[in-house]
Amino acid sequence: MGALPKKKVSRARRGSRRAHTHLATPTLMNCPQCGARKMTHHVCPTCGTYNGNQVLRIEDKPREAN
Repeated sequence: MGALPKKKVSRARRGSRRAHTHLATPTLMNCPQCGARKMTHHVCPTCGTYNGNQVLRIEDKPREAN
């Protein structure tokens, strides 16, 4: 048989072991072009620029599904 624990693991010890398994909030910054909040090293979803270059064409109105 495998190894079995001799004593019950306390909630504090269990919690400290699981301390690194939490969700982290994404790092956000202000877009230098439009000022909207965006993730770092990602294309701005509002204006479509990355590193000062226009890489996506953003339409004003979303297309309607047929």
